[in-house]
Amino acid sequence: MSSARPSYRELLTRELSLWAAISLAGRAPVAMAPLALVFLARQSPGGYTLGASLASAYVLGEVVGAPLLGTRLSGGRQRLQLSAGLMAGALAFGALPLAHTAPSPVLLALAFLAGAAPAACPGGLRAMLTRLVNEDLVSRALSAEATLTQCVWAAAPGLVVILALQVYPGAPLVLGAVLMATASLLLLRLEEPEAAQPAASAERSSAPMTRTLLSGWPVYLTSAAAMAMLATAELVLPALLEDRHIAVGWSGLLLAGFSLASAAGAFCYGLRTWPGSVRVQSLVFLAVTAGWVCLITLLPGLAGIAVALLPAGFFQSGVMVTRNLSLRERLPEHAHAAAYSVMYAVQGVGYSLTASLSAVALNLASPSAAILGGVGITLLITAVSAAAERPPKPTVTPGPPLSTGADQRG
Repeated sequence: MSSARPSYRELLTRELSLWAAISLAGRAPVAMAPLALVFLARQSPGGYTLGASLASAYVLGEVVGAPLLGTRLSGGRQRLQLSAGLMAGALAFGALPLAHTAPSPVLLALAFLAGAAPAACPGGLRAMLTRLVNEDLVSRALSAEATLTQCVWAAAPGLVVILALQVYPGAPLVLGAVLMATASLLLLRLEEPEAAQPAASAERSSAPMTRTLLSGWPVYLTSAAAMAMLATAELVLPALLEDRHIAVGWSGLLLAGFSLASAAGAFCYGLRTWPGSVRVQSLVFLAVTAGWVCLITLLPGLAGIAVALLPAGFFQSGVMVTRNLSLRERLPEHAHAAAYSVMYAVQGVGYSLTASLSAVALNLASPSAAILGGVGITLLITAVSAAAERPPKPTVTPGPPLSTGADQRG
């Protein structure tokens, strides 16, 4: 660890403050949406089954929309494209409470649109952030972004429950619509440098965007694997508590603590410049996180679960920040916004598959075994992607032959 002084103060500029407000207003509805859709439908004829279907449609919209729209972001019109996506998402969020008595296909279509329309915004805003700061502040800026994101995710469930139960079931979605519309309008006021473009048209033909984005697959895969490992712990947590005869209600508090620990971890990562490449740092953080997740299954009682889960959240945020930095190093600047969107989609796929596999695992084994199985699969996937991400060994090319007198005369 170097002795570089903490410099989060250098991020306190007008542009970055505006960016933070946009990010907060744009991410809060995303964090609230799945649970808000469940509360919207819980008193309808479809009940919790319809609510789960709406949440699934929303996540599917994110998975489809992020790469589809993210790869179409252009440097000159990026703000307008992101603003339009946020406004379309706001309209879909606002329409859901108004149409809560509509047939299920209509609600499913609106939930899909609410997820898909603004899905390119997390990646686009992250790419904007890295262009708003100097190169030596990129690591701290991404750490600050992760801290903000985790704080939003920690607060979102409680906010949804309060609004849905104390105001009315559609209130969280109405708030989401207002926040997204606000983010859309604020985004038009954000001044940010133009994204770099490929040097020449020849570069576009030799390295099209699709091929450029696909070259980052080891980073996408590791990110998805890391999220899947923690998703396993989160999704199996209620079953684990019940298996240990602990009140399932503790799961909400434990997961809120996990998110806050992740926010603290991201903040601490940005305080210093750490030794080693971001690739090595990511693997170290991932291994440490896996160790703490394994301890969730071994330490007894509620205190034991908390002692393991909170450090897991603390180190997991380091994995995600270093993965963002690795992707930034691996791909050219003009592809960053699209690449972050693709990674966002891949993480969503990893989370969705983990949810399905966790349900199967719980039918075949104990909650502890399900968590350990998820960790094992994650580490196996990570080993494959880490081997693929390793830079090739430099090859020694023979130099030009020594010139002779005859050569010099010729």
